[in-house]
Amino acid sequence: MPTSKVTAWVLTVGGVLGLLAALTLTIERFKLLEDSSYVPSCSLNPVLSCGSVMTTDQAALFGFPNPIIGIVAFTVVLVTGILTLAKVALPHWYWLGLSLGTLLGEVFIHWLIDQSLYEIGALCPYCMVVWAVTMPIFVVTLSQLVDRERAGTVPRLLLEWRWTILALWYAVVIALVGIRFSDYWSTLV
Repeated sequence: MPTSKVTAWVLTVGGVLGLLAALTLTIERFKLLEDSSYVPSCSLNPVLSCGSVMTTDQAALFGFPNPIIGIVAFTVVLVTGILTLAKVALPHWYWLGLSLGTLLGEVFIHWLIDQSLYEIGALCPYCMVVWAVTMPIFVVTLSQLVDRERAGTVPRLLLEWRWTILALWYAVVIALVGIRFSDYWSTLV
C-alpha cells in the first residue's frame, strides 16, 4: 500500500524530534553521572525537573539510561520517514514490525507517564517531547496496516477518526498532568 505524505512527514519530523530529545537526555544523563552537582538544562522548577527524573530507577529500567532505547528507535523511525518521503515502497512485514515496535514504545511511554505522575512526582520536558511524538508515530504506523478497501467497519472507522482519537489522547494526558500538579500550577497564577 502506498504511504501518504502525511505519514512520511509525521515519521520524519517525529523521528527527528524524538532523536534530538533522546540524544539530549543521554548527554544530560552522562553529565549528571560525571558530576552529581550538575543541574540538567531541563530542570526548571520543582515539577519540570529532569534531574529528579533521571536519578530514579525508572529512568534506567533495563540497567542503562532509557534514552538509549530512544536513540535506536527514533533512528529507525527517522530512516523510515526518509524512505517513505523518497517513495520507497516498504513491505507489509516491515510496517507490521514497526507497528509492533511502536506499540511496545507506547506501552513503555505510558508506564513512564504513570511513574512520572504518581511515583516520581516530577516531569521531564525532554521526556514529554518523546511522549508527544510517539503518539502520532504510533497512529500513522498502525494506519499503514489498514487496507482501506478490505478493512472491516471498526478498523475503517478508527482510521477515519485517527486524528480525533489522537487529539483526545493528548487531551487525556494533558488533563492528567494538569490534575496531578494542580496545586503547583495554582501557585503560578
